[in-house]
Amino acid sequence: MEEIEVPKPILMPISGKEQKCVGNIFSCSFNAREKKLICVTSGNSYLGSFIVKELLAHGYLVRVTIQHPAEFEDVKDLLGVEDVNLLESVVVTKMEDLQSLCDAFRGCHAVFHTSSFIDPHGISGYSEQKVFLETEVAKTVMEACAKAAYIKRCVFTSSLLASIWRNENIDGIIDDSCWSSEEFCRENKLWLALGKTKAEKVAWMKAKELKVNLVTVCPGLLMAPTFPNSHIQTSIPYLKGGQMMLQQGCLAIAEVEKVAKAHVSVYEGMNYGASGRYLCFDGVVRRQQEAIELEKGLKMTGFLLGERHVVLSEEDEEEIPIKISNSKLAALLNKINQRLPCKT
Repeated sequence: MEEIEVPKPILMPISGKEQKCVGNIFSCSFNAREKKLICVTSGNSYLGSFIVKELLAHGYLVRVTIQHPAEFEDVKDLLGVEDVNLLESVVVTKMEDLQSLCDAFRGCHAVFHTSSFIDPHGISGYSEQKVFLETEVAKTVMEACAKAAYIKRCVFTSSLLASIWRNENIDGIIDDSCWSSEEFCRENKLWLALGKTKAEKVAWMKAKELKVNLVTVCPGLLMAPTFPNSHIQTSIPYLKGGQMMLQQGCLAIAEVEKVAKAHVSVYEGMNYGASGRYLCFDGVVRRQQEAIELEKGLKMTGFLLGERHVVLSEEDEEEIPIKISNSKLAALLNKINQRLPCKT
């Protein structure tokens, strides 16, 4: 494991009494929080960088893994100099190598596994071979968590794609209890969905076997707060089968900053019973105009509606019924939002 030098964080003590929140199970002291070291895999990924920022903002020490020394430049670009200087360390890690991951995770209170690899090639880059790699890395990450993490705890980023692709004859609302059909994904060459499904299932299997405290967050299509989105290439594999997603009422959008906040909220909630899977999204595309705007924003005209779709007026168009639920995550976040203010 090669460590890239970054300035060590300066921890400023809080003067006077230790600040504590009271009256809510999700409250904790700032001092207790800042001492915890968290490792975030693939901190140079789009979502990974936002999770790092959110953890730093909450006062945690953060260690970031990358796979090649040159990717440190990406970390600096995504985080900015100020946040990079707050990192505990940046380490070069082979994601498929158990010992390399153990070295990266050693001493950490928890691991946020955000990505097995970063695919810059879009739909042509996420192939059937990547499914195997994603699954193997998920297994290795869980094994490393069990061996090296100070507390065997993992927040695992999966995808909504691991829940929505079911056989066509299955009806009903999709929630955290639903899994995508591996057979359906394979038959329709939905490789990203297959990879996410198999990887998450393997993570749950290994977590049970090795007694790792695991939660998974399954976000929809990641979007920046405003267009244009700088990560358009990462949207391409997610949207394979996008027309069917739209028609079935499960083309869900997830703002990346909110997804990062959800990861940290779920992690903090683990102390008080947060468990299992959490589907994570802000809204569902229900109207033609919304789909057109999404296509334009992603510079993917015709990808969702086809090149020769008939433009309907608002009066003639019916909203697509929503067939997906994030109520479990919403309930958790609602509890957190209702917490009492801190007392000094």
